[in-house]
Amino acid sequence: MFFSVVIPTYNRKPILEKCLKALEHQVFDQSQIAGYEVVVVDDGSTDETVKWLHSTAEFPHVRLFQQDHKGAAAARNLGVEKAAGDTIIFIDSDLVVTEFFLQAHAEKLLEGARSLGHDRLFTYGRVINTCNFDDPTSEPFKVTDYSQAFFATGNVAIARTWLIQAGLFDTQFQLYGWEDLELGVRLKNLGLQLIKCPDAVGYHWHPPFSLDQIPKLIDQEIQRGKMGVLFYQKHPTWNVRLMIQMTWLHRILWGILSLGGFLNERTMAPLLQWLIDQGKPQLALEVARIFLNWYNVQGVYQAYREMQHS
Repeated sequence: MFFSVVIPTYNRKPILEKCLKALEHQVFDQSQIAGYEVVVVDDGSTDETVKWLHSTAEFPHVRLFQQDHKGAAAARNLGVEKAAGDTIIFIDSDLVVTEFFLQAHAEKLLEGARSLGHDRLFTYGRVINTCNFDDPTSEPFKVTDYSQAFFATGNVAIARTWLIQAGLFDTQFQLYGWEDLELGVRLKNLGLQLIKCPDAVGYHWHPPFSLDQIPKLIDQEIQRGKMGVLFYQKHPTWNVRLMIQMTWLHRILWGILSLGGFLNERTMAPLLQWLIDQGKPQLALEVARIFLNWYNVQGVYQAYREMQHS
């Protein structure tokens, strides 16, 4: 198999450099992997990402493509369109992988095909969240890193033919969230099965949580609510309602936990800052999810009301 690692990026030059360096140092069995390329799709960055990539010879596996700022779904579609490989790996540009990353995906893809007797499958690697920029791969796996997503583009390998047959990503998903899980529903309808691949490890870097990130995080939750309703419009099932938190259960749960919205970014700021000052920014972020999820549920129902009246 020949891998095309497709990476959409937007204004992430510092961590993208670490991402691409890790991909240049892959160790693999050439009897299983014929080779690989790294397809970087710049989604209209304004931080000189393109100029930097054009000026460096450090990444011989990289092929760069550009588009206006259209979002991750359109960027991934362009990457698949330009890919030379028969097998696509999607990762994000803030993911730093280990040296056996490609080999782990290849082994599980081959093992899965032998075990199932067919190739209607894809592999999903492990994603470990970290805010350690200097040494991201030193972060241990945590309970909060566990994911039950069926198809998430943070670390997934799949034959290109299945992506084409499913219809690629829906570019209506221009705001934050759900474009990968929506494609996952269509892949599941084609009979594809998920094979977990814990040895294909990627370390997802994000800056340490701070209070000045909260407005952006709230905006993302509201966007995710809007895109969740689009997801539900395409697939009006109970399972999708559960995923996007559009149920009375979620409304009651986060309403109770947030005390009807009383626990919010203003009232919880002192506690969050205290946790950050104690060197526990990740715990502070998890606590902040009390009101972030409340914003998400509110955003879902607001978008749903707007859809019904449109």
